[in-house]
Amino acid sequence: VQLVESGGGEVQLGGSLRLSCAASGFTFSLYSMSWYRQAPGKGRELVTTITSSGATSNFLDSVKDRFAISRDNAKSTLYLQMNSLKPEDTAVYYCHARHRSESRVQYWGQGTQVAVSS
Repeated sequence: VQLVESGGGEVQLGGSLRLSCAASGFTFSLYSMSWYRQAPGKGRELVTTITSSGATSNFLDSVKDRFAISRDNAKSTLYLQMNSLKPEDTAVYYCHARHRSESRVQYWGQGTQVAVSS
């Protein structure tokens, strides 16, 4: 099982990035997928989730209307489009998978760094 994030990097205030998470080794379409992030010196927080059926939920008011999660089941890939980036979005972003009916079955990616400068 692998979740491999990519697309992170350094960007200036107001810029955009698109993160990807390539999944392998499990049936991607049966899993709810989420993006978490962890800023320096802080705990990991849930940013947004997309269910196996495509319903989305945002858990951070600070990213509302700026971040959008999506998935391509044919490519077993999860995405996070991030627009109007702010320095407070600086964090390591992690991809997470949870089986839609067996919640104990979960996988994590290794994370990708996003740094936003002002």
